[in-house]
Amino acid sequence: MLVCSPVFRFRTRSVYYTLDLLKSKSDFEVVPALNLGDLDITTDEFILDEVDIHIQANLEDDLVKEALRTGVDLRQYSKQVETELQRIEQASIKDYIKESQNIASLHNQITACDSILERMEGMLSSFQSDLSSISSEIQTLQQQSVSMNLRLKNRQAVRSQLSQLVDELVVPSTMISPVTEQEFLEQLHELNSKINYAKELSFRETLACSDIQDIVDRLKIKAVSKIREFILQKIYSFRNEIMDVFLVICRFFYQFLLANERTVAKEIRDEYVDTMSKIYFSYFKSYSGRLLKVQYEDVADKDDLMGVEDTPSLKSRNTIFTLGQRGAVLSPAELEGPILIPHAAQRGDSRYPYETLFRSQHYALLDNGCREFLFLSDFFMVAGNSALDLFNSIMGKTLSMFLKNLSTYLSDCYDSIAVFLCIHIILRFRAIAAKRNIPALDKYWEAVLELLWPRFELILEMNIQSIRNTDPQKLGVLDTRPHYITRRYAEFSSAVVSINQTFPNERTIALLGQLQVEVENFVLKMAAEFPSRRDQLIFLINNYDMMLGVLMERAADDSKEVEGFQQLLLARTQEFIEEILTPPFGGMIAFVKESEALMEKGQLDKLRTDEARITQLVRAFSSSWKQSVEALSQDVMRSFTNFKNGTSIIQGALTQLIQYYHGFHKVLSQPTFRSLAVRSELINLHHLMVEVKKHKPNF
Repeated sequence: MLVCSPVFRFRTRSVYYTLDLLKSKSDFEVVPALNLGDLDITTDEFILDEVDIHIQANLEDDLVKEALRTGVDLRQYSKQVETELQRIEQASIKDYIKESQNIASLHNQITACDSILERMEGMLSSFQSDLSSISSEIQTLQQQSVSMNLRLKNRQAVRSQLSQLVDELVVPSTMISPVTEQEFLEQLHELNSKINYAKELSFRETLACSDIQDIVDRLKIKAVSKIREFILQKIYSFRNEIMDVFLVICRFFYQFLLANERTVAKEIRDEYVDTMSKIYFSYFKSYSGRLLKVQYEDVADKDDLMGVEDTPSLKSRNTIFTLGQRGAVLSPAELEGPILIPHAAQRGDSRYPYETLFRSQHYALLDNGCREFLFLSDFFMVAGNSALDLFNSIMGKTLSMFLKNLSTYLSDCYDSIAVFLCIHIILRFRAIAAKRNIPALDKYWEAVLELLWPRFELILEMNIQSIRNTDPQKLGVLDTRPHYITRRYAEFSSAVVSINQTFPNERTIALLGQLQVEVENFVLKMAAEFPSRRDQLIFLINNYDMMLGVLMERAADDSKEVEGFQQLLLARTQEFIEEILTPPFGGMIAFVKESEALMEKGQLDKLRTDEARITQLVRAFSSSWKQSVEALSQDVMRSFTNFKNGTSIIQGALTQLIQYYHGFHKVLSQPTFRSLAVRSELINLHHLMVEVKKHKPNF
């Protein structure tokens, strides 16, 4: 390969001339040396600006700087350079000649490449032309595809419409099967769909509807006839057994009638109402009558009041004022438990209080009423007032019978606890119906409560009046033990309070307050019959304690009744403690109270002359306090029926005694009495406390 020094730049015409010369003499063997003489092969197209730049750059060259610094002869140096350039030029020409074969071969190769590239250019031009043609064809195909896709969508839309129209209008020859067959309900749905579709198309004036209208009408008449016959037959069979579950399955039958033949639908509805009204009335009338046959025969009458004298007949009916196990009827397990089966109870010779029968009867009503209301709303597709009116047309006769029977029973009922339990049974059943979202029986619950509340209040007022009119002198022998009237009150009040806690009623609370006032007055009147204050207090404490104990078993500790009797018991107990301490220790107690009053006024010196009295008090206490405490304890335990209460009173009395004796010590320690010799005979207070503890009964 020919290498040319970058120092020389040849003219373009000189290079081509040299190449042509080499090509024309390709057969030569020896090329003689060319004598170029002073041929200047450098370009004569200098640009003055570039020359200036090169001169400036050369001046910066290190060799030039060294030459200028050492003082080299530039003419001589220039000739030397020129000679060197000529030598290099000759060598370069020789290199060109030496590589002439390669240059010629390169020329031929370049020519061949030009030919090949020319052919390729032609092929690419042809390919480009083909591509342009294909692109136009693709655009045409794309337009055709869009057009075909649009036509396909339009045809599919038309096909779906026509297919639905044809499917809905085509009526199979075996459309209506017998009602008892399984396929009937499915075919009825299909027929109903065709009827509705035909009605819809008739508004659009579709001509195809007229072709099938006659067939659809005949099928509709046939289906209505079969459904009417079938449902009426099932309703008539209700007189023997309830089959409303089957009717729920056939709910669509009535829906079909309501949409296509309202006259027949009304006939079905009226027949159902009439039949079910008779069935429910007959069932509940029979059931209520049979329930009354298993009621307790011995019930309260108008003379069985709280304030009347205790009689053998009243004692045998001790549940009149006592709740006992009767309150279990309000427990969730029994409230919603199975209803009573009268004939089974009669075979077992079982008897029940009225509230148990009332619960069973009304739970049956609640259960059947809820189920019937849901069935009516679903089967007959009614809601709101329409559903309530339909329910009342079926159950109204039965509910009226219930109210009449209840009114008859209450007119001669004096069992206040039974009536109160019935009230709370209704309140709970009303809450259950509300939880189930069944408003059908709301008015009935209110009507029952309007009968029960006045009767309960009347019986309670009669008991209040009986206590108010009680004559203590007609109640037999006086006894300090709890009176049977207060026991009746305690049992009755605790029963009402415990029941009333779930659904409080202000009227009931007010009546109980009046009853409590009358009982308190009665207790005070009875206590006044005792000649001694001690017996009066024993009677009061025994009665207050008994009433408080009974109330606390059922009522809350913070109830009004409990708090009232706690205060009365505390006051009478404190008074009784003072009463029993007075006989053995009255002198000391009086002296302590008198001395403390004078000490507050600063006049204790007035007792300085009572040395003999003080001596007698000290020695009397020291000699007899143990016997007195023992007698006091025995007397208290005999006087009170409640052992725990008696123990509490003894402890209170001994505590009070120690406080009085401590006050006695305090008085004698004053300067006025400090010089008394008898002070040495005082019992040590700590020793007294230890000894007193020995006399406290253990509970």
